[in-house]
Parts: sequence; C-alpha cells; structure tokens
Amino acid sequence: MTIQAVSKPRHRIRESLSRRIFLKLNVVILLFLCFLMLYPVVYVIAASFSEETAILRGDVAFLPVGFHTKAYSKVFNYPQLWTSYRNTVVYTLLGTAVNLLLTVCGAWALSQKKMPGRRFLTLMCTFTMFFSGGMIPTFLVVKELKLLNTVWAMILPGAVSTYNMILMRTFFLAIPTSLVEAAELDGCTDFGILFRIVLPLSLASLMTIGMFYAVGHWNSYFSAVIYLSKAEMYPLQIVLRQVVLMNEIVENATSTENNMAEGIKYATIVVAMLPMLCMYPFIQRYFVKGVMVGSVKE
Repeated sequence: MTIQAVSKPRHRIRESLSRRIFLKLNVVILLFLCFLMLYPVVYVIAASFSEETAILRGDVAFLPVGFHTKAYSKVFNYPQLWTSYRNTVVYTLLGTAVNLLLTVCGAWALSQKKMPGRRFLTLMCTFTMFFSGGMIPTFLVVKELKLLNTVWAMILPGAVSTYNMILMRTFFLAIPTSLVEAAELDGCTDFGILFRIVLPLSLASLMTIGMFYAVGHWNSYFSAVIYLSKAEMYPLQIVLRQVVLMNEIVENATSTENNMAEGIKYATIVVAMLPMLCMYPFIQRYFVKGVMVGSVKE
C-alpha cells in the first residue's frame, strides 16, 4: 500500500493595489530612461551607415536609410585618427595602471589603524575633494616640472581620485582583521599582505574603479587642450572635436566627399566610442558588487 504525500498549497503574500501600481510605474519609468539613454547611440550608429540626404531630411530614426559604408572608409583612411587612437590607448592603459597603483597604496595606508596620523591624512585627502589650487596654478606646476607635451602631462595631474581612494579604503576596512593578522604571523610582509591576500579579495572593487579611471582617460579632452600643443600627441577626443566641429576630414575634398560630411561625423563618433562599448559588458558584472561592497557596515 503506497501513501501519496499531499503537497501543501503554497500561500503567496497578496500584494496591495498600491504596491502593484508602484512596481508597474517603476518599470515604465526605467524603460523610458533606458530609451532616452540608448536612442542617441542607436541613432548615431544608424546615421553613420545612412546616405547624407536622408540624414539631412531627418529620415533616419532607428535603421540606416540607403545603407553604405563610404563614411567609414573615409574615416579609416584618415591618418590622424589612428595616431590619436594610439595616443589614447597609451594614455588609458598607462594612466589606469598608475591610478590603480596609487589609489590602492593610498587606500591601504589609510585603512591601517596602526599608522600614525591616519585621521589627519584622511581629513587632508578629503579636503582636496572640495578645494583645489585652480587651473592656472596647476598649469604652472606642470610647466615647471617640464611635463608639457609629454605623456605624463595626461596622467600625473589627475593620478589619484580622492573619492575612489576613500571608496577603496572603506572596502579594505571591511576585510577581516584576523586574516591580516594570520598572514603577519606567517611572516608575510606588508606588501605581501596587500598584493597576495588583500587585492585578490578586492577584484570587484578594482575592476569597478579601474573602469571609472579608464573611461575618464578615454574621454579626456580638457587636459589635452591645456597641456598639449603638438598634433602628434593629441588624444582621440581632440581629433573627434576637429571632425565634428571643423569638418577636418573633408577639408579640401571633392564635392562628393563634402556631401558625406554628416555621415563622416557620425562614423567618427562610432569609431571613438566602440572600444568602451565592447569592454563594458565584460566588466559590468563587477559594478554592483564593486560599488556596494564596503558601503554597509554590519
């Protein structure tokens, strides 16, 4: 004789009408915000593959009109674009590495309760978030250090973000003290504890802060305007400005190429933003954890 188990009915908590309206309203608002943020990207991509006359008439909305790749051919044959691309890649990679190294070292030092003057140094670092020397004094310092028209002019003036350093310091404070003490008992040095134990546990925060730094370097424009005067040192954003505002690619071109001016502008914008769009999906999964971890103390 077999006895069949009778499954108990599952009782769901009934949501109130106001709760259901609130959730649906949230969905509508978030979808609207997503549309506002994604549509400019979709439009620029569609316009870069569209005919010039269709762009000027306003026929382009979501899909290309009169699909062609002539604008991209013109952009890829522009030598200054690749020079600026190379410069931006160098500024981004080297700058992000310097940023992370200094941020991690500063955050680790400020998270050590045994360090003398820790509170005073933290206060001084926080002070720089609200007050700075200004643009002209900073330029004079860079000039006196002989950094104008060098790679370091694009990296050293903003080598550390105080906000990111404090965020990393908060995360380091959340790491169990017993773990660090156990490493010290095993004879591990301070640098060994930091690079062999603490940083592997901080991958989410490192990736998140590194992405912030990388995007900042990739989109850097004002620093190049102030510190660089040689065209061969210009980053991508300077060349993008010259193309969008000054039509430099189509200057002294034929009438056919001049008719492609709008398409060339959109194609240049797509080429400039493509690396960040490709890199973001691989790092996005670290964002929520990296930003939230250490923000709540239990």
